[in-house]
Amino acid sequence: MSEQEQLRIGVMTSGGDAPGMNAAVRAVVRTGISRGCQVFAIYEGYEGMIRGGNLIRPLSWDDVGGILHKGGTVIGTARSTGFRTREGRREAAANLLAHGIDRLVVIGGDGSLTGANLFRQEWPELIQELVAEGRISAAVAARHPFLGIVGIVGSIDNDFSGTDMTIGADTALHRITEAIDAIGSTAASHQRTFVIEVMGRNCGYLALMGAISGGADWVFIPENPPEMEDWQSHICEVLRKGRASGRRDSIVVVAEGARDRQGNPITSQEIKHLLEERLGEDTRVTILGHVQRGGAPSAFDRWMSTLLGHTAVLELISTTPEREPHLIGIRENRVTRVPLMRCVTDSRAVTEAVTAQRYEQAMELRGRSFGESFRTFGTLVQPQPQPLQNGERRLNLAILHSGGPAPGMNTAVRVAVRVAADHGHRVIGVRNGFQGLIHEDLFDMDWMSVSGWATLGGAELGTNRHIPEGSDLYQIARTIENHKIDGILMIGGWAGYQTCHRLYSERHIFPAFNIPMICLPASINNNLPGSELSIGSDTALNNIVQSIDRIKQSAVASRRCFVVEVMGRDCGYLALMSGLASGAERSYMPEKGITLKDLQEDLEEMCYWFGRGKRLSLMIRNERANPIYTTGFICSLFEEEGGSLFEVRQAILGHLQQGGDPSPFDRIQATRLAVRCVEYLIEQGRNEETEGSFIGYKNGKMQIFKLEDMPRMMDAAHARPRDQWWMALDSVSHDLNHRMDHKQA
Repeated sequence: MSEQEQLRIGVMTSGGDAPGMNAAVRAVVRTGISRGCQVFAIYEGYEGMIRGGNLIRPLSWDDVGGILHKGGTVIGTARSTGFRTREGRREAAANLLAHGIDRLVVIGGDGSLTGANLFRQEWPELIQELVAEGRISAAVAARHPFLGIVGIVGSIDNDFSGTDMTIGADTALHRITEAIDAIGSTAASHQRTFVIEVMGRNCGYLALMGAISGGADWVFIPENPPEMEDWQSHICEVLRKGRASGRRDSIVVVAEGARDRQGNPITSQEIKHLLEERLGEDTRVTILGHVQRGGAPSAFDRWMSTLLGHTAVLELISTTPEREPHLIGIRENRVTRVPLMRCVTDSRAVTEAVTAQRYEQAMELRGRSFGESFRTFGTLVQPQPQPLQNGERRLNLAILHSGGPAPGMNTAVRVAVRVAADHGHRVIGVRNGFQGLIHEDLFDMDWMSVSGWATLGGAELGTNRHIPEGSDLYQIARTIENHKIDGILMIGGWAGYQTCHRLYSERHIFPAFNIPMICLPASINNNLPGSELSIGSDTALNNIVQSIDRIKQSAVASRRCFVVEVMGRDCGYLALMSGLASGAERSYMPEKGITLKDLQEDLEEMCYWFGRGKRLSLMIRNERANPIYTTGFICSLFEEEGGSLFEVRQAILGHLQQGGDPSPFDRIQATRLAVRCVEYLIEQGRNEETEGSFIGYKNGKMQIFKLEDMPRMMDAAHARPRDQWWMALDSVSHDLNHRMDHKQA
């Protein structure tokens, strides 16, 4: 493509900053370069577009190296009143044309994206005005007849329709959850009450999900104010009963835009005074403020933003004057393209509904999962469960783990226990997995027995990978009969799935197994059928990415290659996604294996770039990528052949990937799945013929599958699902981390 024909793309960040914006900018630049385009950064948002000059300049491949892990936006952002005027937009058009730019990636919020669409609509007229003024020639105008735009939402509030998550929301939720966890420990020590104010304006996502993740006792959100007129007395009564039942602390989360049914603001200070006056509580207020948008982005915000930026460039390359602009978003791990202005209109409809006090409509517009989460939270914060409904049989439901420990297991148990108890059923805890059923190591679990479990990592019930066989099955059947168990919830990994399938298959021999059982996916390896993400995998990914950040800081002081070994068994999810989120040059995975040719190509590329000033190279290796080409072997090979060009170090992360408190995503996912599992067991408990099942999120929605279908959905020999959605992302990682220069040299 000649210089005159070369597509020139501008990328800008506008409005409030959000962690993950830099990952999107990096993806736009490198994808554009790899597709033969020239990419320009427009510094300081629309203000930079109006001022022009040095605020619009080209970015090279290396210019966006080392920004993936940084918070904020390296190209700056600003509010621009000038762009709201036609004169300002005409000046912006002139500055873009001075660089030959007629394609824009706009990363921002509602106002930024609306402004971009207006700019696109006015473009032909603005161009003609510039021709009439003599500022551009007719030939220039002819070469740039239309402006192509694509939008990506950067907003920590997660307040935009058309995408499940906006850039920065997951990171903000991490900050909020970390704060609630930290405050919870000091609150319990002193038996205090804390009121925590979070951001959100007209969107209660951060407040609600932060409250669920942090195990808070009450939440105020803009979309659903307290329904009762004297809500002050109600909240005080609930918190009083909670203390009476044994809670040592109370945590109330307030969204900054919270209000009552009459539209009057509900402030954190108002709640503080209320609780002090009516309960005599020692109450403190913590306003998290801008700490919520600061700091390094989470693993999710890195890989999601990378995918959005990559797709945005592909969209711009193929755009036409007739094609309406699109928003690039994400739905259940899949990148989507949705008409931009439809998303803007739908987003504003929620704000309008809240302002007009149409709260039922506001909740409906937020989506079904948001409403379900709010109702679930209402159940979890009750001081005691509701009594059993008249005429309904009380069920004995057993809960256990199996497989390796995964962060989020305890969250799922807490939710399952409280939801089952709130329906009036008995919950039996089983210690140490199916071994507990073999040895009758069982105990009753009540409402307060899981207090504080929402935030705990590990597995308080204990777990192991033992798969029962032979006489073990007889002992399990006896235990089920002796304790009159009516249903089993297994929260765990592949060993648990195999065992439940075995019990289901042996029903014709052991009638005791003819009870409903359901498997909830919990495994850091993300290797389970029927679910695109298992509980614990997001936490493990964050642990890996945080470790790699530290490794990279130590490596850039000298020329080094790091080979980082991660877990995953025979599933490459952690290797591939951590590579995408950290900017690794290569992810070695069991699905693709490792060949000597792969190692030779990687070595040649490293030598080429280290010889031209490169300071860091990063390789991620799954623990079972190849039995011969081990991490140690690869390090030795690179060290020997690299000579004096670079040093080589290995980092085997080991079990730190399984440790730590669960991420907000894992807590929320565990909550939603546990609620549905308990509901399923209760529904099945009413039937004479029961089923064995497993649950997960698949193709954008929660689904329940039959255990008999498990063999066809799994590659049993390698203990991984046949459908691995993430494998399609390997090409994206390659595009963004392997420049073609050395192959052309």
